[in-house]
Amino acid sequence: MALAVAAVAAFLIADGGSGAEGPRSLTTDEASRLAITRFRNYQAKGRAVTITVPGTAGGLTVTGSVDYRHKVGYGVVHGTGRDRSSDGLIQWTPTSVHVRPMTDAPAHAPASPPRSGWYDRGLLASGSALDTSLSIALGLGGDRPDNAELLPQNGAAWWGREQVDGHRADVMTGPSSPDRSGTAGNVRYWIGSDGTMYRVRVSVGSQPEPVVIDFDTHPYVPVKPVPGTTPAR
Repeated sequence: MALAVAAVAAFLIADGGSGAEGPRSLTTDEASRLAITRFRNYQAKGRAVTITVPGTAGGLTVTGSVDYRHKVGYGVVHGTGRDRSSDGLIQWTPTSVHVRPMTDAPAHAPASPPRSGWYDRGLLASGSALDTSLSIALGLGGDRPDNAELLPQNGAAWWGREQVDGHRADVMTGPSSPDRSGTAGNVRYWIGSDGTMYRVRVSVGSQPEPVVIDFDTHPYVPVKPVPGTTPAR
């Protein structure tokens, strides 16, 4: 299984550098940590996330939680540098999106989703930076480690070390997607000494800025299904 999140590979373009010290080949320890980083999210059952979504007319920020065992996310959306027409609650799976518009959306989503006011739609496979970002966030958990030996062979690399919210992290780029050669480096990971994922950055289509997913920015709240929907299994 390739760490580059093949399900969203079609959305990715090359990600430029950011004052890094590399690139260089991964050491054995670095490759091992990169190989287990998505599995760490699965082991944790869920993580608190802040997803920064780019946009030419202003961005969006999704603050919430992702349940990596059941592949479902839930949070609150706020527009940044744009009007508030997109503000509200959101819950999503790999195939569906439930939205509840709110004119005065809270900083954090309520632990139990409201019982009414929801609108349902399918998750778009293309043409939506928000939906692409939601898909990427769900894809950052896996039920088994990746193959550490194949990662360096397929282009994964080390770029430097940085602090993320007080955590010392190695910055690494993922390998090429299995179905798209030449895509090594499209996804950049900030990974701790035990393989914990602290940040992920991915360039998306023609958007001016990358999607940025930060972890543990607030307490994790277990995801409860929107009333009237079938819980994921």
